[in-house]
Amino acid sequence: MRKLVVAAFMSIDGVMQAPGGPEEDRSDGFRFGGWIVPYADPVSGEAVMDLFAQPFELLLGRRTYDIFAGYWPQIKADAQNPIADLFNAVPKHVATHRPDSLTWHNSQALDADPVDAVRALKQQNGSLLLTQGSGDLVRQLLAAGLVDELRLMIHPVLLGRGKRFFGDDAQPSAFTLEHSITTPGGVLVARYVRSGEVQTGSFG
Repeated sequence: MRKLVVAAFMSIDGVMQAPGGPEEDRSDGFRFGGWIVPYADPVSGEAVMDLFAQPFELLLGRRTYDIFAGYWPQIKADAQNPIADLFNAVPKHVATHRPDSLTWHNSQALDADPVDAVRALKQQNGSLLLTQGSGDLVRQLLAAGLVDELRLMIHPVLLGRGKRFFGDDAQPSAFTLEHSITTPGGVLVARYVRSGEVQTGSFG
């Protein structure tokens, strides 16, 4: 059985929409695209690279897939883009209703029910499953209780509106903080591992 790791850039109010650029996702009038860029530094870059330090396969929603597929195949690995060859080579599992249009190398569509498809993938042996972006898919996976680990980069910015990481239907779960650092720009990089059911108590 393999793990499902969900990685995300987040604002402190939980928004994950369009972190990387102004044109990434303007839906619902979102006007802060590219909000992580001012916080980029070598420490945050190392944290991102750490995500890809063990064998993985990408698990993507269709919008994120299209953004990646429009960029990475044209990029050669260099100091600026060290993960280009890796992203272009690894298997990509995509939640989509248009499987015939998956043209990026080593891409395949998930079955009609992405939650059931991911559950089946997790039962297999192999590399860990890693999401990037893909908010709609991630919220479905959180609701189904399929996420084993959260790798969050929480940025010190309040966006007020936009697509949020957690939905109201996320399955209640306890997580253990396994590791955390803070970058010079104030980004909290945190690794949380699922540890069981939510425990409650009383101070009374």
